[in-house]
Order: sequence, then C-alpha cells, then structure tokens
Amino acid sequence: MTSNTVVHFCSKPDYEIPSTAHRASTASNAASSAETEMSSPGMHKETKQQWASPSVQSDSPADFEIIGIWFGYILTGLSWFIVAITFPFSMCFCLKVVKEYERVVIFRLGRLMPGVARGPGLVFIMPCIDTYRKIDLRVVSYAVPPQEILSKDSVTVSVDAVVYFRTSDPIAAVNNVDDAIYSTKLLAQTTLRNALGMKTLTEMLCEREAIAQLTETILDEGTEHWGIKVERVEVKDIRLPQQLTRAMAAEAEAAREARAKVVAAEGEMKASRALKEAADVLADSPVAIQLRHLQALSSIAAEHNSTIVFPIPIDLFGSFMRKDK
Repeated sequence: MTSNTVVHFCSKPDYEIPSTAHRASTASNAASSAETEMSSPGMHKETKQQWASPSVQSDSPADFEIIGIWFGYILTGLSWFIVAITFPFSMCFCLKVVKEYERVVIFRLGRLMPGVARGPGLVFIMPCIDTYRKIDLRVVSYAVPPQEILSKDSVTVSVDAVVYFRTSDPIAAVNNVDDAIYSTKLLAQTTLRNALGMKTLTEMLCEREAIAQLTETILDEGTEHWGIKVERVEVKDIRLPQQLTRAMAAEAEAAREARAKVVAAEGEMKASRALKEAADVLADSPVAIQLRHLQALSSIAAEHNSTIVFPIPIDLFGSFMRKDK
C-alpha cells in the first residue's frame, strides 16, 4: 500500500512545468510581439476591435421588401375574407359612385394601383387596405388678385387677370404635387408678374392679347408635369395711378385740341381757295355778278324785314358817270 502511494505521488502530473529553455523562448516571442505592436498600433487596434465587437450581419432592404410583400398578401387575403363573410353588407362600404366629371386614383397598401384612374361609374374599394382620392376634371376659373407690377419703363400698375385650367392627368396631379390646384394658382400669379414686368406701359395697354398668350404658354409648360392643362388666360384690367391717369388725360386732351386746330386750319385753307376760285370766275363774267346780286335780293325779300338795305354794284352806275362827263 505504501508503494502504491509512492507511485501515485511520483507519477507524471497533468500539467508540465516549463523548462528554462522554454521560458527563454517564450520571453523572446513576447518581446517580438511587443515590437510588432509598437510598429503597427493601428493594426493591433483594429484586431482588438474585431475581437471585442464581432460583426453582426444585418438584414438587407430586399429582405424587408419581401417580408412586406408577404404581409401585403396576408392583409389582402384577410380583407377579401372579411368582405366575403359580411356580404352583401360589405358592398355598402366597397362600392363608390364616381360621377362623369370625376376620376378616382386608388392606392393599395400605399402603392398606386396599376392602370389609369378609375371612373366614371361604380368603383370597388377594398376596405382596410385601399385609399382613394377623387379628382374633378372640370375647368376651374381662378381670378388672379390685383397685383402691383413695375413695368419695364418704371411705372407701377395694378393688374387683374383670370386663368382657366383643368386636370388632364389625375395620376400626375396626385403623385407629382401636393395640391395641384393651389400650386397652379400660385404659379399663375408669379407668371403673370414676370410676363408683364418685361413690357412697357404702352405695350401693356396695346398688347393685351399677346401678353395673355405669352402667359398661357409659360404657365402651361410649368404645370404640364402636374397633370394640369391651362385652357386660357385673360387680362381683365390694368389700373394706373391717379396722378398718371390725370397726366395722360391732360396729354390726350391737348392732343385732341391740337388735332382740332389742324382740322380747322385745313378747312379754312380749303374754303379760302374755293372763294378765290369763285371770285376769279365772277370777275371774268359780269352777267354772273348780276345773277348773284339778284339772288341776294330775293333772299333778303323773303325775310319780310321792315328795313331793307339794297346794295347796288358800282358797275351799274358806270354808264351814267360817263354820260355826265
């Protein structure tokens, strides 16, 4: 028994005591490792970070999209199930009446339904998963409020206008802009201001049709991607300041008076020429003078005056004067 105990204590242990040579080699390896760390601290830091925080692989966006598609299928199936078990009462909520001048844009689970806008007539809306917006296709008339505009020749005028437009593409009107009608109204104001700012006061007053056509073209191009079609633009009124109005009225009055004087002078000139020609004709014919004299006498006698001044031409006394001599 004693021998067994001695054998047990003298047997080789589970661990091995390192020798002196082994300890020396270990120390040299540690020193070389320290030198490597000193030479490349960034690499050591990255290695420590990699060991400290192991990478966690995240889900890709494609995986979330696939999950969303599957959930969409599940919700669609549940909606159809609810519609089926509550039929025909569910038709009161699923069927919508769309008028002739309206169209409906439908979104299912946030995605636009393929195809064109629905309507007119009955349109099926799936409860819980479908949302829709009705778009009016009729022409909208918008009275542009009076705007103070500075013309090209530095004259401030107040301009009123009317814009007629309609929705031509309901899907674009819903997807491309928040409020197509309101945005078109704001753009109409700025477009009218810019178009009139490039004209002088005379051009504003004389070229209203051209200004309206230019404004319509620019506005139609700006609202095309909103699904809006501009039908017509009309300039209602151009109001001038009171001082400028009085000055223009005085200028117009002076111009009219000048034209009246020119016309009167031209009339007098023509009358003088006619009288000169008549005098020349009468001077060449004494008989014509006597006939003119008799015509004047008949006109005087027709007035029934108590006193008559009877003019006698000096030529009638010519023969008597010669006899006296």
